[in-house]
Amino acid sequence: MYHLVLNDPRILLGYKNTIVYVALGTLLSLSFTAMGAYALARKNLVFGKTFMLMIVFTMLFSGGMIPTFLVVKSLGLMNTIWAMTIPGLISTWNLIVMRTFFQGIPKELEESGKMDGLTDIGVFTWIVLPLSKPALSTIGLFYAVGLWNNFFLALLYLRDESMYPLQVILRNIVMAGQYSDAQVVSASGDEMIVEESLKYATILVSTLPILMVYPFIQKYFVKGAMIGSVKG
Repeated sequence: MYHLVLNDPRILLGYKNTIVYVALGTLLSLSFTAMGAYALARKNLVFGKTFMLMIVFTMLFSGGMIPTFLVVKSLGLMNTIWAMTIPGLISTWNLIVMRTFFQGIPKELEESGKMDGLTDIGVFTWIVLPLSKPALSTIGLFYAVGLWNNFFLALLYLRDESMYPLQVILRNIVMAGQYSDAQVVSASGDEMIVEESLKYATILVSTLPILMVYPFIQKYFVKGAMIGSVKG
């Protein structure tokens, strides 16, 4: 059964597309979120409170699906890899959590970096980021899981089936029953593969990779979530 699923060219294509979307999207989202959060965490930021109010406002009110679709279309992002990464590039919640984490970093460390001749970018790169592994790992996992499970953006912005992520292919298999004609005889020759079993096998195959990532960042996960949610 798993042999049939893994040999399906659609599954392999979906894996390839999803891995590309997750890798690129997580890298971009984490980079822009960290840079934005660090800037907002500075007390001397001009109009810092105004920017925060504008950002928090987006948690309560959004432009809506149709205006967002029109913006993406007008920018020429339809049916491109950027349509899967740019529209949801920064999560407001993740930005606020990381900002709170940065505010908890002792100011003395940054001042010592300035005394050694580092610029703001240097302090951010060589002092703040190395101290922020728990927060970066936690927020990165949130972004990666969201991108891995995302199929709504693909339904809106992708028209080429060769660019479909794994979740859209999985949806087509489960919802549309595209395995309905796959009455395949097993290797022993005396057992029929049931369509429902194929669906469940496909779901399991699509879920395992993201679950395998978690143990590698588990030690950072709880610490990063707690420190980033409550200012020390």
